[in-house]
Amino acid sequence: MNHVVTPPDLPSVAVLGRTERFPVRRIYCVGRNYAEHQIEMGGSGREAPFFFLKPADAIVAVEAGATGTMPYPTLTKNLHHEIELVVAIGRGGHHIAAANALEHVWGYAVGLDMTRRDLQNDMKKAGRPWSIGKGFDHSAPIGPITPAAAVPGIHTAPLVLDVNGAVRQTSHIGKMIWSVAEIIEHLSAAWALAPGDLIYTGTPEGVNAVVAGDLLEARIDGLETLRVRIAA
Repeated sequence: MNHVVTPPDLPSVAVLGRTERFPVRRIYCVGRNYAEHQIEMGGSGREAPFFFLKPADAIVAVEAGATGTMPYPTLTKNLHHEIELVVAIGRGGHHIAAANALEHVWGYAVGLDMTRRDLQNDMKKAGRPWSIGKGFDHSAPIGPITPAAAVPGIHTAPLVLDVNGAVRQTSHIGKMIWSVAEIIEHLSAAWALAPGDLIYTGTPEGVNAVVAGDLLEARIDGLETLRVRIAA
């Protein structure tokens, strides 16, 4: 097929222990999926899941054992970290039942949903969409994907985010309000999922600001650690 301009490269993520990579089609994100985070963001502690999207090329794909670099974004003075379990979809579908949802999961990774919190809050106050706070360039760092069969205990695994060696966020996947299977059921009712989709499943409490020079280390038991430094 010929194009009038050169097509962009397809974004992709490393797969742990393999040379093949995982192509990224879409990035879905779940909002406020831990009760304590809902409360710190002004919520009641539980509500139906809601979703937003990031562009596929917002990923910062970090290789195993490496430290990635994320430039400090423009327009903000309040960049926040949010550690999240990322689900990589290997088999698509529409109206997927929770009972069958995990059959559609290819693997899991550690991700960071980076947020221009001041811009997000401004848009909320004005009743406007807040893509500018969530869907900006380099806003979705992610580590290598581990196949689902290799991490059977992922659904109760602890997760920790350190900034410059100090713990900022700590919780475990079992505290998610909506499980991975339930997320897929709700999400696939609104969109037809397809191979290559990533789902950022929400963050626990403890979100806070980072500045240029900070080193973020995000860990979920069983998955490759994600390290990202914020550049000026």
